[in-house]
Amino acid sequence: MANKSIEIKVPVLPESVVDATIATWHKKVGDIVHRDENIVDLETDKVVLEVPSPVDGIVQEIFFKTGDIVTATALLARITLTDQAAPLTQIVTSTSANSPAMGPAVRRLIAEHACNQEQIAALEKDGRVNKADVVAFIETEHQPTQLSEVKNKDVGFREERRVPMTRLRAKIAERLMQSQHNAAILTTFNEVNLKAIMDLREHYKDKFEKKHGVKLGLMSFFTKAVIEALKRFPAVNASIDGTDIIYHNYYDIGIAVSSERGLVVPVLRNVDHATMADIEKNILDLAVRAKQGKLTIEDMQGGTFTITNGGVFGSLLATPIINPPQVGILGMHKIEERPIVEQGSIVIRPMMYLALSYDHRLIDGKDSVQFLVNIKEMLEDPARILLNI
Repeated sequence: MANKSIEIKVPVLPESVVDATIATWHKKVGDIVHRDENIVDLETDKVVLEVPSPVDGIVQEIFFKTGDIVTATALLARITLTDQAAPLTQIVTSTSANSPAMGPAVRRLIAEHACNQEQIAALEKDGRVNKADVVAFIETEHQPTQLSEVKNKDVGFREERRVPMTRLRAKIAERLMQSQHNAAILTTFNEVNLKAIMDLREHYKDKFEKKHGVKLGLMSFFTKAVIEALKRFPAVNASIDGTDIIYHNYYDIGIAVSSERGLVVPVLRNVDHATMADIEKNILDLAVRAKQGKLTIEDMQGGTFTITNGGVFGSLLATPIINPPQVGILGMHKIEERPIVEQGSIVIRPMMYLALSYDHRLIDGKDSVQFLVNIKEMLEDPARILLNI
């Protein structure tokens, strides 16, 4: 009796997402796959979707290669249910009882490029498939990753590799260009003395972590200060739609997070009702899921204002770009001990440069400067945040 097989299809895509790109195959033809094990990553404009196997079995066929565009319900792969597991390196063909001999490098090359097994088998010469034939086959098939690197390694030439932008990187590029072209972006700068906050953290960090199960970081202070400043300058929390201004009576703050696939901006909802511990926990959760590629489209939709922290990478000063349709973004930077004058004396303090980029179509220079000064004053005297002064 023939072994039963099942079809693996592209899942229903989130609303407003038309198609997806095959980002990474985690399995190749002949591999054992277990139930709920991820087979392939599908990349959309904003998130990466995992496609798990619903059964235990062996990958029989793969119908798309890395870089291909797929739509909902498209057939991705076929899995055969068997009683005995095949070796992980087994290569299956439907036209030959005896697969041609292949070295480890050839098998790896075939697996990396999800080659059609029947066509590969047709390359057999004297009972073997060699690397040169597989390279030529892949180039003929117009694989997205050029194989100059594969060929040149054997002859010692300089290497280069051409790859298409990921969907996420292309979307980031598109939105950045959109922001630059469609907004009148200006940036104002200031610096903040963080000694009061650093002292506060040092004094309460152990008690805070013990009670709330999360470390007391800088982001909760900055987020709280931003919320209070937005309440006093509602235009900075607004957005522009054509010739209309939309004022938001809620505060959803985007937190820029770096991931392997690029910069993403998940959103903290209704932050004005959140405690410091809530903010720290939510930011940690979003950062972890961003690095794991598990953010959803809902996590990144909306947002009325954004905070980005280039300081974690060592940036001393930069001009952040607005995340449209928002009209403002706050850039945090590296903390450096610098000499400043306090009450006529030179002292060393932990200082940070702040940058506020804003859309000058809606926000005047005076309001932008006062908004940033407001944040500075609250950070230098955190009691202002609690007392709302």
